[in-house]
Amino acid sequence: MTLKEALVERIIILDGAMGTMIQGFDLTEKDFRGERFVGSSVDLKGNNDLLNITYPDCIRQIHQAYVDAGADIITANTFSSNRISQKEYNCEEVAAEMAREGARIARQVADSVDRQVWVAGTMGPTSKTLSLSPDMNRPDYRAVTFDEMAAAYEEQARALIEGGVDVLMLETCFDALNAKAALYAIQKINDERAEIFPVMISATINDRSGRTLTGQTLEAFYTSVSHYPMLSFGLNCSFGVKDLGGFARELASHLPVRISIHPNAGLPNEMGEYEEQPEFTAHYLKMMAVEGLLNIAGGCCGTTPDHIRAIAEAMKDVKPHVVPKETDHLVVSGLETVVVDRQVSNFMNVGERTNVAGSKKFARLIREKKYDEALSVAARQIEDGATIIDISMDDAMLDSKVEIGTYLRHLANDPAVAKAAIMIDSSEWTTLIEGLKNAQGKCIVNSISLKNGEAEFIEHAKELHCFGAAVVVMAFDEKGQADTFERKIEVCQRAYDILVKKLHFPAHDVIFDVNVLSIGTGIAEHANYGVDFIKAVAWIKEHLSGTLTSGGISNLSFSFRGNNKVREAMHSAFLYHAIADGLDMAIVNPSMLKVYDEIP
Repeated sequence: MTLKEALVERIIILDGAMGTMIQGFDLTEKDFRGERFVGSSVDLKGNNDLLNITYPDCIRQIHQAYVDAGADIITANTFSSNRISQKEYNCEEVAAEMAREGARIARQVADSVDRQVWVAGTMGPTSKTLSLSPDMNRPDYRAVTFDEMAAAYEEQARALIEGGVDVLMLETCFDALNAKAALYAIQKINDERAEIFPVMISATINDRSGRTLTGQTLEAFYTSVSHYPMLSFGLNCSFGVKDLGGFARELASHLPVRISIHPNAGLPNEMGEYEEQPEFTAHYLKMMAVEGLLNIAGGCCGTTPDHIRAIAEAMKDVKPHVVPKETDHLVVSGLETVVVDRQVSNFMNVGERTNVAGSKKFARLIREKKYDEALSVAARQIEDGATIIDISMDDAMLDSKVEIGTYLRHLANDPAVAKAAIMIDSSEWTTLIEGLKNAQGKCIVNSISLKNGEAEFIEHAKELHCFGAAVVVMAFDEKGQADTFERKIEVCQRAYDILVKKLHFPAHDVIFDVNVLSIGTGIAEHANYGVDFIKAVAWIKEHLSGTLTSGGISNLSFSFRGNNKVREAMHSAFLYHAIADGLDMAIVNPSMLKVYDEIP
């Protein structure tokens, strides 16, 4: 039976703390060094993962104790078996060996008993964060890059899989961008193996408001990583079990995923000791389980085999959580989620002023490297009603790749702006990717098209899905920009067939932009551009099920630039009719829209 199959039948028991048990062995510096690392120039005591190499019997005994207590899943002693975490011990070169040996030890214990026990390769968040600067005087500085983080995770994941784990567990996640780097690395391995390796994701919250260290709500964090078909999502560490019930209820009520909870044994006292007793932990976990909230239950810091034994007993005969059906609307996120659903909100404004081509002020601030002032432009868009911010640095005088990364790193430090979802807008592929590597939320990429043929289109779509991005698809193919109703629906149908039918891209993550083109130019062929856009939007909503529509509205009135009153009236009237026919969102300056009935 696979772990996925077992989760349908019962609540699965995860083991407890590794570090707490290691402390019970009263190991010395000599024990950590063993014979192999006797010459190390730094202290190695506390580098628990090194024990996989220098004192494997200690780790083996701990695994055995948890199996004897009733654990169905034992977690390999590999939380810090990555190059980034091991750098402080000068042990980067043996990080993969630690992971491989940790997996192998756990595998041996699991296979030695007469019941099925699964092995999870635990992957901690590393000692760095991709979303926040460690230096308050340099908000755009990061101690490690996305590529370095992904490379470290890829090495660790490969070693864990080679060592024989059944599932990978991203544990104690406090930064969704770190987690996305791990999932990006794992997906690359999946592509090579032509299979999806099971992954559990467990976040930790920083305070009782339910936000992570980087400021995301739990739902926003989940949204950021929801592109991966995870085995489970849940919480570990954080607080004691009593304080996690409300958050478990929040997760279980609407997230379409199995729920795991493995809490600390309370909060540590002034001596650093955990005092929550096994019966207490088991009692509150059972309350969650009886309420139908749990699929996986276990323990984190301070928990012991006694805690796991009590939890296993408490979970007997309690039915597992029934996963809710997945919704079919687009959800994106910054620090908070943004739901694009016409049943909730008839239309989404995408703020356009953080675009160097559309705002002289913003362009000047970026050129002058005044990023903090440039954030005020985004803040004003949010104040005016935008919930998604379109950011573009495409300008011949700028290095768009450098600028998009720098601006997004500054943005991450400002919660008032970072709460919004980001639309990364560029005609340069490398700029789009750089943007995704610097945004912890689920972004929208604007855009890809069939301009250079299907092969590139497919390659780009697959890569964007690895980052979890929704995507704007321009009505553009090898023949050029689609300017008539017939051409617009022809190109969109073709793109839909590739993305949704062939690549299984979620339909609600596909947003068609059927080209808002200028009217009032004096050229007869342009007279029907506005009507053709609206007709194409209506056709897409009827025929390309589940997909969304968008457009850049300022193009409509380009012939009237300089006459803002006319432009505002044109945009408002156009949107009134386009929204009625199904337009879901548009890139527009929300402060320059008028109420339709009030247009003179």
